[in-house]
Amino acid sequence: MAPLARLPVFLALDGRRAVVAGNGAGVAWKAELISAAGAAVDVYAENPCEELHAVAADPPRGAVALHDRAWQPADLTGAAIAVGGFDEDTSARHFAEAARTAGVPVNVIDKPAYCDFSFGAIVNRSPLVIGISTGGAAPVFGQAIRAKLEAMIPRGFAPWAEAARRWRAAVQASGLAFAARRRFWQAFTALAVAHPDRAPAQSDFDALLDKVRSLATPADAGTVTLVGAGPGNPELLTLRAVRALQSADVILIDDLVAPEILDFARREAKKMLVGKTGYGPSCRQDGINGLMIRLAKAGKRVVRLKGGDPMIFGRAGEEIAACRVAGIAVEVVPGITAAQGAAARLAVSLTQRRDARRLQYVTGHGENGRLPEDTDWKSLADPAATTVVYMPKRTIAEFAARAIASGLPPHTPAVAVANATRTDETVVSGTVANIADKLDQTPLAGPVLVLIGRVFEDIGARAGALPRRARQA
Repeated sequence: MAPLARLPVFLALDGRRAVVAGNGAGVAWKAELISAAGAAVDVYAENPCEELHAVAADPPRGAVALHDRAWQPADLTGAAIAVGGFDEDTSARHFAEAARTAGVPVNVIDKPAYCDFSFGAIVNRSPLVIGISTGGAAPVFGQAIRAKLEAMIPRGFAPWAEAARRWRAAVQASGLAFAARRRFWQAFTALAVAHPDRAPAQSDFDALLDKVRSLATPADAGTVTLVGAGPGNPELLTLRAVRALQSADVILIDDLVAPEILDFARREAKKMLVGKTGYGPSCRQDGINGLMIRLAKAGKRVVRLKGGDPMIFGRAGEEIAACRVAGIAVEVVPGITAAQGAAARLAVSLTQRRDARRLQYVTGHGENGRLPEDTDWKSLADPAATTVVYMPKRTIAEFAARAIASGLPPHTPAVAVANATRTDETVVSGTVANIADKLDQTPLAGPVLVLIGRVFEDIGARAGALPRRARQA
């Protein structure tokens, strides 16, 4: 896990005592916020302002008691939290030191140096509450994120969240196994997203429970889901892929998957690297198949995470067949394949009407690491085709020579793309006759594609418009 500037913690204050010291609108807002969380708030302020009187007269939840005097160290005894509002650093320091001496977590408004915790920006759909913190570095940025979340999350989610709280005990007592209970909450969430503007009813609970029970297997067996991680940029993940990652018990990861993709995975899921790097040390396919099946038979929800799309040069067929033989339920979540990602970044249509009549994906190596012997070179020599060669690092020179020998014009444009769509994406352009030499001069790390065809004719002329960090050789 990456380092955290602050630990996000949601504090239970219902029925507990909180101390607020100081005066002004900012102090009143904090008193109102703490009251909304259920705390009994003691406010110490000489000549309390109008805003403080208003909060005390009509608190949102917990009582707010105004004390028309300065705070004293004894006031902090037994408090759950303390919040102060002071203009001068000396007053702020004295308050923070007194609170810490009393063992009370303290926040001094707009003075991070004296704070044990911060409030951040809040999206309130209680009991669904979202807190946003920038560690005090950029509060305006936090507010901008809050505004986006406010727009994205319907206010009708609040009754759905409250229903989830009410129904949790009933689901626990329903007799459903752990995996089935998770399916209930996944179905519940889908229903809430589809109908955020109506309140959930008891009939919804009954229907969801009946649905999950009808889908349960006798042993509540696990499942395998093949998930396409796309070419690397995490923003290109599908919503369905994100849902699969967030519900997984175990994630089996290819070497070609960008690490940032795992930020979307369920934190508790076990992550296992089952490397499939071309020409390097790799897990055997039958070993991966066996591992998937053993985990699924143990009741686990297994996600097999693959770069690009699982159904394009991803050995998905072998894994699907192994699961079916073992009687394991298997599902496929498609992903954006690397060819699509590369074309989008280059802003080139692979099927440009003037230049291409056909699009073909071919592999740059077979099971033995060499060019497949049954490659249709006549099709690859078609000047009206756009050809995308997957995994061609060691075979591109032979591939190009045989394509030219079969009739492909040597001047046909060719573009090599490494790490398509990622921040370290690199592009090398040339022709089918010289692309291998250019790649020898510019070794590329990560997954590489070579794209060949007339549609790439103007890539050289557009070198300045290529994506950031792309390079024209």
